[in-house]
Amino acid sequence: MEFDQHTVVLLSWPEDAPELPRDAADRLRDAHLAHQAGLVEQGLVLAAGPFLDPDDDRLRGFAVLAVDRAAARELYGNDPAVRAGRLVVRVMSWLVPQGNVRFDGVPIPRSMLETAAGD
Repeated sequence: MEFDQHTVVLLSWPEDAPELPRDAADRLRDAHLAHQAGLVEQGLVLAAGPFLDPDDDRLRGFAVLAVDRAAARELYGNDPAVRAGRLVVRVMSWLVPQGNVRFDGVPIPRSMLETAAGD
C-alpha cells in the first residue's frame, strides 16, 4: 500500500499563556486568523480549524500543510499568537493511505467578524 504524507500542526495553549485584556486578545485572535488565511491563500495550508469541546482544554486547533516539517515550524513560528506566547506549536508528519484524504480549496475566515457573517 502507498501512503500520502502530510505535515500537521497542532496548536495548544501553554500553561503559562500571558493574560490579555479582552480587546487585545480579540485583536490577537484576528491577527492569528489573518496569518492563517494568508497561508491558505498561498497554498501552504490545505485545511485548518479549531477544536470544539476537546478532552484537553489546552488543545485549540489543527492544520494540515503542504510543506515539510521545518517549513511548517517556521511558518507557524511567525503566527502572531505564537509569537505572543498565547499558542504553542507542535509539528508532525501524518501518513494516510494514498488518495484517502482530499483537500478542496475552501476559504477560511481572516477575522472573527467573518466567522459571524455566516450566522
